[in-house]
Amino acid sequence: MGRRRSSPFNTLSVWIRRQSMKVKAFLAVMLMLCSFIALKLFVKDHSYFFIAAEAIHALGIMVLIYKLTTQKTCSGLSLKTQELTAIFLAVRLYCSFIFEADIHTLLDSLTLVSTLWVIYMMRFKLKSTYIKELDNLPLYYVVIPSAILALFIHPYVDHFRLNRMLWAFGVYAESVSVLPQLRLIQNAKMAEPFTAHYVFSLGVERFLGCAYWIIRVIETGGTYLYLIGAGYIWLLMMLLAEIIQTFILADFCYLYIKSVMEGQLLVRVSSPV
Repeated sequence: MGRRRSSPFNTLSVWIRRQSMKVKAFLAVMLMLCSFIALKLFVKDHSYFFIAAEAIHALGIMVLIYKLTTQKTCSGLSLKTQELTAIFLAVRLYCSFIFEADIHTLLDSLTLVSTLWVIYMMRFKLKSTYIKELDNLPLYYVVIPSAILALFIHPYVDHFRLNRMLWAFGVYAESVSVLPQLRLIQNAKMAEPFTAHYVFSLGVERFLGCAYWIIRVIETGGTYLYLIGAGYIWLLMMLLAEIIQTFILADFCYLYIKSVMEGQLLVRVSSPV
């Protein structure tokens, strides 16, 4: 039997949908603040946020691999998002080897290899199921602005300027890499289950990354933004990039949770996500 339409979650979701955008934005901000407080109270070592975020991203890629190998279709997936993901992962991996090789380097390596495999499958093995017409957001819309920002705003550390600019480019490109996938979902008016799981994992990943930086700023009373001399502009932009991607994914994550709670397999999108 299906869920009763009078369930508390359904009643709450209907009430939220009826509110103005200002009320929705306020509720979203309050929910995020409460989540940040909970993470700060219950997680002592906040560096685990990044490890968890990267592990969740890798898990999302594993979901895509399962879809491609079992269903033999890449319908609903954005090749452009996968290519952007491979670009920023490759850049971040290079910078990780230059700056510091650690557990993040290993996780990024595994995720990059998996992403390249997904791209290979979409471009060659399953290209007949790829819906190119729906994946219509030009890559230069996100690559060029990211490159321009990286040229002028990048970290001030003791490395070659090119390496610093590459690191910044990776951060900016990552913050908008999901846009082609969201555009495809918007064009299709829905997201099938495996694609929805993948995009939701990206939302959780970004939330954890955003939580880390905001908690660091709160703990230092805002002085963390002014570390590394004139690099405070870079730190502010990095935090802003995290917040932007979190909000980009927020509406889709709400629709995903709503669909799961209502027992629906498809995430239906009636308005831009």
